[in-house]
Amino acid sequence: NKAWSFSGGVDSEPVAAAIPADYEDRVWQQREILIEKLVDHDDSLAALYLEDKPITIPDIKSALRRATLAGKVVPVLCGSALKNMAIQPLLDAVVDYLPSPLDMPPVKGSHPKDGREVLRAPSVADPLAALAFKVVTDPFMGRLVYVRVYSGEIKAGSQVLNITRNNKERAGRLFRMQSNRREEMDSIRAGDIGAILGLRKTFTGDTICMSANPIILDDITFPAPVVSVVIEPNSKADSDKMGNALSKLGDEDPTFKLSLNKETGQTIVSGMGELHLEVIADRLSNEFGVGMRMGKPQVAYKETISRTVKAEGKFVKQFGGRGQFGHVWVEFEPGERGSGFVFEEKIRGGAIPQEYISSVRDGIKEAMGSGVVAGFPLVDIKARLYDGSFHAVDSSDMAFKMAGMLALRQGARKAEPVILEPMMKMEVVTPEEFVGDIIGDINARRACIEGIEVSGNTRVIRCFIPIGETFGYATSIRSMSQGRAIYSMEFDHYQKVPASIVQKLVSQSGGE
Repeated sequence: NKAWSFSGGVDSEPVAAAIPADYEDRVWQQREILIEKLVDHDDSLAALYLEDKPITIPDIKSALRRATLAGKVVPVLCGSALKNMAIQPLLDAVVDYLPSPLDMPPVKGSHPKDGREVLRAPSVADPLAALAFKVVTDPFMGRLVYVRVYSGEIKAGSQVLNITRNNKERAGRLFRMQSNRREEMDSIRAGDIGAILGLRKTFTGDTICMSANPIILDDITFPAPVVSVVIEPNSKADSDKMGNALSKLGDEDPTFKLSLNKETGQTIVSGMGELHLEVIADRLSNEFGVGMRMGKPQVAYKETISRTVKAEGKFVKQFGGRGQFGHVWVEFEPGERGSGFVFEEKIRGGAIPQEYISSVRDGIKEAMGSGVVAGFPLVDIKARLYDGSFHAVDSSDMAFKMAGMLALRQGARKAEPVILEPMMKMEVVTPEEFVGDIIGDINARRACIEGIEVSGNTRVIRCFIPIGETFGYATSIRSMSQGRAIYSMEFDHYQKVPASIVQKLVSQSGGE
């Protein structure tokens, strides 16, 4: 029941005033709508409403907090980050309506030895449990690890255990971070978020605790990168700087991967999309001062099999004296999407000695690095080793590893291999007059439209689209909509590539 005005200065305080006369009826109507919505979700407010008792602002705030904590309502506030317009009411609403650690149940984790469930209450009295959720390389401070402390406390200079990697580390200086300002602290206590200087071997998703009371919190699951580009330094000096910079960026961002093409010697960086890699390139140039060139984005295609087959792998070599002998029979079958590589051993009667089983598994896993259609990595395969033979003198780990590799190559060729492409879940928000052009364009890009929602004069188009068809889309959508449409996308799943695209990919890769 107030009007707030903002002068436009970044640090200026909002000024409260009476509601203008021509807005009074509208404000009253909206207040009634707010109360009616809350009455549906809060019994205490419903009792006041039904008994026709006066409803005060504290009553509304209390009901709004209870409904928000229960996940029944979502408060929406107006404002703009530009010049901090209405940011103060937003921060007040965070305090008034969102949960504090005391409003939440104890965090659940598991014991590292036996896997049993372990609970930690949000209290300093409970043993330490903290999660590292971000790593940042500060140009002045060095490597900062951001942590959320669920229970206990971390004191400056104390020794902690990174149970995820089984490393003991010393927490140096502790900071409360406020945008680009830092406030040094003596300790980070239960419920706090802080940054630690001195943790050199702790990464995003690691659990920090004490040796006497170990706990592993749920890890953060990161999707695999789906786009890759070649990156080359402009000079020898840039090459030295680039290696150091890429290592720091990899520490900060678990969805960013770095690899080396052994055949060409080129450095390959992989990420979650074209924009992701553009940001990486911009940071390398502006933040780390690296002069470099970046190639065209390449999609991270995969291969898999589509039917169950049995394959023989036999490796026999004679080198004058002692030879090499390894012989296996393996059944390959398609796995669930995202299941990766699953290996089972079903040897009976000692057909293959137990010491060679792991070599067969390693050989199959290594051979999955290059598929038989276009050379893309093989994924989602279940391998069942069920028979084979050995030689008392000539058999070795290397021979059975090679036999496993040969079995996979032969089996993959017979199992109707297919190429998989990463599919992105995309949402396009556009004014109504551009819907036709945008739908026509995304259909031409092999998108599968899930639905179109109406929101006032705008339309929200939801679809799945191959990431290989999204390169340059930011420019296209701007030109089609006079810069008024926006889109967002995230990786969702892998899907079989249409036959019309397979031959093109095979010829590009020089595959079989």
